[in-house]
Amino acid sequence: MVDTDWQVLTSLLPEDWREQAAQTNVLKGLRKDKSEEDLLRTLLIHLAGGYSLRETALRARQAQLADMSDVALLKRLRKSKDWLAAMCVSMFQDRGVSLGVPRDFEIRLFDGTDVKEPGKTGSLWRVHYSVRVPSLRCDFFKITAVNGEGSGESLKQFPVQPGDHIIADRGYGTASGIEHVAQCKGFVLVRVSPHNLVIRDASGSPMQWKERLAEIRESGCAHSWPAWIAGSRQNRIAGRVCAVRKTDEAIRLAHKRLKRRASKNSQQLRPETLRHAEYVIVFTTFSKSRFTAAEVMNWYRLRWQIELVFKRFKQIAQLGHLPKYDDESAKAWLYGKLFVALLTEKLIECARSISPWGCILVREAHSESVA
Repeated sequence: MVDTDWQVLTSLLPEDWREQAAQTNVLKGLRKDKSEEDLLRTLLIHLAGGYSLRETALRARQAQLADMSDVALLKRLRKSKDWLAAMCVSMFQDRGVSLGVPRDFEIRLFDGTDVKEPGKTGSLWRVHYSVRVPSLRCDFFKITAVNGEGSGESLKQFPVQPGDHIIADRGYGTASGIEHVAQCKGFVLVRVSPHNLVIRDASGSPMQWKERLAEIRESGCAHSWPAWIAGSRQNRIAGRVCAVRKTDEAIRLAHKRLKRRASKNSQQLRPETLRHAEYVIVFTTFSKSRFTAAEVMNWYRLRWQIELVFKRFKQIAQLGHLPKYDDESAKAWLYGKLFVALLTEKLIECARSISPWGCILVREAHSESVA
């Protein structure tokens, strides 16, 4: 049964998973057990089974998959980082996650998540990560404490190169963070709350949200207005405010959440709070000639979908315990967990299909006459 189940699992892997192992030199340095299949099975004992490195090494030895110590296994996990990442990208592409943009253009998605070590006294860590789309390549990774100076969610947590186009959620919508991106000659698209960020119109007056938002009369219509915010030295950071009105059902749910929260905290809701909840509002420095208001909102919509994917992966892969090794091994571990989640989702998808045999057919190579 174990061999049969493994065949089913390998049928769900990317077609070129063995070639990707060769391209990333994942087997380099192994004096014996030079098999990408045995290595993957060993890694999955640790990543999917949740066993410690020491117990994984013992189980792999008993199953005659690999003969290595827990320290050697950790080093092999580090070496497997690029392989795991490449398989993740291939499986994402199988899911249809791609964009019709030029190959030389990518947008960076910034986000953060908290990871708690197991146990009552387990430490709480914040993982800051940046993912590029459409390649879905993680190009930056950083772990900080949750509390204390320099630990909060901010655009300043990330290195920015000239020409970078960055998308982030409402928690990153601060003047200091946007100024950081502008000083690095990057461009930003971030959701904003009119209560927390002072945005001014072209004349320098505070944005009149009631009048501006009233211009959007239909759901799904995106509008934009010239705007700017003040940096730390009162320098202007020019950009646009783009907004779209939600559907009636989305507005109803948003109002329901606000009223429930206000009732729980014994607070009084202000009319403008309910009004702003009817729209999705972003501030962007993306070029107006290259990105229309509708394109800006569509890009921000993609950021939300990626966040949902990662939330679901955290549940499937039990991304709750980040091993306290170095950054490279932690990054490899995260890629491995992402790979396990993708593989699990594909397995469930296959099991729910109408196929009575429960797996994908093996592709056979047919010989042809030379003549």
